[in-house]
Amino acid sequence: MGVSGSGKSRIGALLASRLGVAFIDGDDYHSPANVDKMANGIPLDDDDRREWLETLAGLIGDHRRRDASLVLACSALKQRYRDLLRRGDPELAFLFLEGGREQLRVRLAAREEHFFRGEAMLDSQLHDLEPPTEAEAVVCSIGETPETIVETFLEALPHVHRAP
Repeated sequence: MGVSGSGKSRIGALLASRLGVAFIDGDDYHSPANVDKMANGIPLDDDDRREWLETLAGLIGDHRRRDASLVLACSALKQRYRDLLRRGDPELAFLFLEGGREQLRVRLAAREEHFFRGEAMLDSQLHDLEPPTEAEAVVCSIGETPETIVETFLEALPHVHRAP
């Protein structure tokens, strides 16, 4: 979890590969209306995100019912969003990719072919972000290498507090 530009997709894919489990990029499940808003630099609000989060919680639940693990890349900016995702699996573990505004801005500016556009949207996400506590998530700086981040998560995963 983390704001746009934090590396959720890259780290998530690497982590899933290391764990030998499925990877789902939450961005792939945004509605066309949400993608259009973001492509036009319009931040999403709670109502925009609700259906998307419910869809992701359903995917999490589907994997749980099959006793299959997965890694999901999702912003999960607010505590209530994380609580909604836990409806799919009460033992859901969160891995938080934390970074400063300037570092994130530079990363976003370098990205190509992604619908998330504009500093106003980054500022909106940073404003909405309710960072998880260390008891709720493994926290790692995006300043570390992707390999170091994945190793940190793998080492801490068995110790993550999985329920609020």
